[in-house]
Amino acid sequence: MTGASKLIDGRIKELGDWRGEMLARLRAAIRDADPDAIEEWKWRGVPVWSHDGILCTGETYKAVVKLTFAKGASLDDPAGLFNSSLEGNMRRAIDFHEGDKVDARALKNLIRAAVACNQAKSKKKAPARAVAARRKKA
Repeated sequence: MTGASKLIDGRIKELGDWRGEMLARLRAAIRDADPDAIEEWKWRGVPVWSHDGILCTGETYKAVVKLTFAKGASLDDPAGLFNSSLEGNMRRAIDFHEGDKVDARALKNLIRAAVACNQAKSKKKAPARAVAARRKKA
């Protein structure tokens, strides 16, 4: 278990209410959708999940647990999960309130789409690096 994972465990326990339970359920869905996702702890206490770039963050507020997708505007959301930060050019978020149900299947599909989006962007960058490396050898 990484240091970030321990910090996320601590945040879930520290919340001790519906927000901690919700964050734990969201975390489980993320891990299930992408077992290779890396847990990070950034910006003075925000859980972050990454795979070839940031997938999403899990912020907790008094009345909401917010799952923000870094490249959410680029993702298809056929289930209509995104309900916050809809005006941005890049990110989209899902606000979960006390008592909300989690559509685990749709959430996992968004996570997988975010991974695919990140991987597509990293593959586009890879050839440029390979060309630069070949030029150095020549």
